[in-house]
Amino acid sequence: MSKLDELIAELCPDGVEYRKLKDVTEMQRGTSLTKKNATEGIYPVISGGTEPAFYCDSYNRENETITVAGSGAGAGYVQYWNEPIFVCDAFSIKGKEGNLTKYIYYCLSNMQDKIFATKTGGGIPHVYISSIENFVIPLPPLPVQQEIVRILDNFTELTAELTAELAAELTARRKQYEYYRDLLLTFGDEVEFVELNEVLDYEQPTKYIVKSTNYDDSYTIPVLTAGQSFVLGYTNEDFGIYKASPDSPVIIFDDFTTSFHWVDFNFKVKSSAMKMLRSKDNEIANLRFLFHLMNNINYIPVDHSRQWIGKYSKFRIPLPPLPVQQEIVRILDNFTDLIAELTAELTAELTARRKQYEYYLNKLLDFKEVSS
Repeated sequence: MSKLDELIAELCPDGVEYRKLKDVTEMQRGTSLTKKNATEGIYPVISGGTEPAFYCDSYNRENETITVAGSGAGAGYVQYWNEPIFVCDAFSIKGKEGNLTKYIYYCLSNMQDKIFATKTGGGIPHVYISSIENFVIPLPPLPVQQEIVRILDNFTELTAELTAELAAELTARRKQYEYYRDLLLTFGDEVEFVELNEVLDYEQPTKYIVKSTNYDDSYTIPVLTAGQSFVLGYTNEDFGIYKASPDSPVIIFDDFTTSFHWVDFNFKVKSSAMKMLRSKDNEIANLRFLFHLMNNINYIPVDHSRQWIGKYSKFRIPLPPLPVQQEIVRILDNFTDLIAELTAELTAELTARRKQYEYYLNKLLDFKEVSS
């Protein structure tokens, strides 16, 4: 029997009382503050997002505090603080009647989806104190609360350590890849230099998907768009499919983010900013080699206008013999494969840990309600 089981058997064998938040906590609205009217400092300003809005030179809460974001996309987001903070577009919660604030935080974390569901407002969603003050939480005796907090804190700490280790390994591998990429793609006068337009065919897409109402993850054809979200969605529409495959790949240039993407599958495009590049002669220029080269071009646009491929076409690049290109591709692809594996491992580990945490969080806070 675990220590927690022993405490429950000793202190609350018949169940625990469930109480409304407003009866066992201090709930307080934040104070309006804008960055323009604030003096920069060290104290986080908690507003409507999941991160501090900015930092100022004063605080209106100290010690242990729970905050619930008040408005915006993050409205309802629950956070725990154990430092001075300035609560702005949010409200704070502290335990009273001898109840642990950290324990109440875990209770609210276990109700995060329920809190998000209280959002009101059309344009800018809001969550108010009145939205959640009548939520009920289990309140076991203080020693039980302390043991639950200890267990969940340890679990959180172990997860953070594991995540940090995997992230550090991923960062190291990326730096190693960048080092070898720079080394392998640096040439002198021993090789020929050519302009990109001499080895690449350029195609402006002429068929677009304008509407996004027919997107569904169960469909098979990716829809590519400009900006940060490269794969916008999936569709089964027959019109406007561009053909690509592992044997006939294409490089997509996104002139909004000046980034290059390797595409070896059939696709559709939503934006005219997506340009398609293919090797003019695979016996002279390996397309994958050109892809690695273009990702190594340190070109910084001088303005914020869309960067048409024409601004890149005059870049002079080294073009060693095809066998050398192929060997460079082999080495760099091995690195990218390793990075992809580590990224997948990190994602899978985080997902597994998160599910494990949510399981124990729910299990530890699932008490029988005491008979009245």
